[in-house]
Amino acid sequence: MTDAFIAARLREYAGPTIFSEMTALAQETGAANLGQGFPDSDGPPELLDAARDAIARGMNQYPPAIGLPALRGAIAARRADDHGVSYDPDHEIVVTAGATEAIAAALIGLCDPGDEVIVFDPLYDSYSACLAMAQVRRVPVLLEYDGTRFAFDPDALRRAVGPRTKVLLLNTPHNPTGKVFDEAELELIARLCVEHDLIAVTDEVYEYLVYDRVRHLSLAALPGMRERVLSISSAGKTFSSTGWKVGWACGPARLVGTVRTVKQYLTFGTGTPLQAAVAVALTDCMPWVEELRASLERRRDLLVAGLRAGGITTYPSHGTYFVQMDARSFGSEDGQALCRALVTEAGVAAIPSVALYDDKAAGRHLVRLAFCKDEDLLSRAARRLAGHARAARPL
Repeated sequence: MTDAFIAARLREYAGPTIFSEMTALAQETGAANLGQGFPDSDGPPELLDAARDAIARGMNQYPPAIGLPALRGAIAARRADDHGVSYDPDHEIVVTAGATEAIAAALIGLCDPGDEVIVFDPLYDSYSACLAMAQVRRVPVLLEYDGTRFAFDPDALRRAVGPRTKVLLLNTPHNPTGKVFDEAELELIARLCVEHDLIAVTDEVYEYLVYDRVRHLSLAALPGMRERVLSISSAGKTFSSTGWKVGWACGPARLVGTVRTVKQYLTFGTGTPLQAAVAVALTDCMPWVEELRASLERRRDLLVAGLRAGGITTYPSHGTYFVQMDARSFGSEDGQALCRALVTEAGVAAIPSVALYDDKAAGRHLVRLAFCKDEDLLSRAARRLAGHARAARPL
């Protein structure tokens, strides 16, 4: 695509994403794909059966623009049970085409051109594109590894707030670092939001996929925050159905109304039978989700153990599908170059984390691996990576 056919603010986003690029390379070469974050297996049988049943019952036309009532009710019940936050399903919940649409609609609807949005760096790639569409400026706050975990400098966060700051965009559990923001960090974020009258948009799509007895806390559940937080999640990660693109946003009517206004002119409404099935899953399939969480924790441990046995440095991941490894274990400072080499030389596809960093120097040496894969594939990939790392290191 040439510059002549795309707006200047979106030129840097033209062409395929790094995820599409690495997945295509994996398919071309037969490499083990630990790049794009999608699971190898389907969601719970009850979810799939409910979708087939909904199709058979004729639920194949437009849903209400705000989502099926049954799904909105199930989302409200889930948020109340899991986070202690009550929402009116008729006015404070909207169903979207995945969490990505909810985030895009929120940023486009809440911000005026020239406003500023605080983000934590690294950030999932769609955030930057959505901010560009909204014509707002992103203000990154770096997450740095402090020897035990990825953390941010509280003073850096305070300095990030300016007269044009409108929104703080928070992803927890965090992709790609695997960080789960703790209560003290969330309390600081909450205080800043209240002090500066900021709106918080929280991407919580990995809310149930947390490990090591770490607990995910929703920012909206903190005192004084319900009325200024738009909480976003989806069925894709929770029920291993990433292709369904059924997401939602919960919050006070004034914020949810903004998302509704924008999304009705984006997709209006999608996936009627899939929405019906997700309503069933949120009600009946949470034990399956706990089994998924435990399985992912085992798979993370399997991959990490295999990498460390080969002398590869990895970083703690307490949530999501992902763990980061250090390219310097392969004798390279350049994670992007390493990822391109690994596809053909080690038969493993990965994502260079630098693609998700605003501060390119901070992420240059990091590589993101997805562990939401079959255990045999993870074991095979770990052996290949360990062997490649050993061969790359000087004797």
